[in-house]
Amino acid sequence: MLTEDRLPRHNSLTICARLLFTSLFFLSGITHFTNIPYYVSLMPDWAPFPVFWILISGVVELAGAAMILFNWRPRLGGWLLILFLLPVTIVVHGSEMVTATDEVIRALQQAHFFKGFALIGAALLITQLGVSQRSAQPVT
Repeated sequence: MLTEDRLPRHNSLTICARLLFTSLFFLSGITHFTNIPYYVSLMPDWAPFPVFWILISGVVELAGAAMILFNWRPRLGGWLLILFLLPVTIVVHGSEMVTATDEVIRALQQAHFFKGFALIGAALLITQLGVSQRSAQPVT
């Protein structure tokens, strides 16, 4: 029987996985600063101080992604991404999904909503497991 400690571990796959996971957050985080009007248009009308939240979320998103990519406190980086993803998924995509009158827009927002929860799940795994390639050591 193949046990978990006998599964192959490849540093290159770990690096590739970190790069693939964080690339979305780097691209999105950068555009939080380069395309502020677009992000303001996504915010619900009732949300206060939209530019402030867009800038803060960009910083949180970039910091969390960098921490995971460079394997420096990746568990904290995972929590930062959850801190970003949870309100964005619910407030932006959830409210638009519920209030959209156009069926195409509603379907797109629904896809973003579920993608957000899938990314939250991946970030939760990182908060618990980290991303390093250390071999399993017994706790003493």
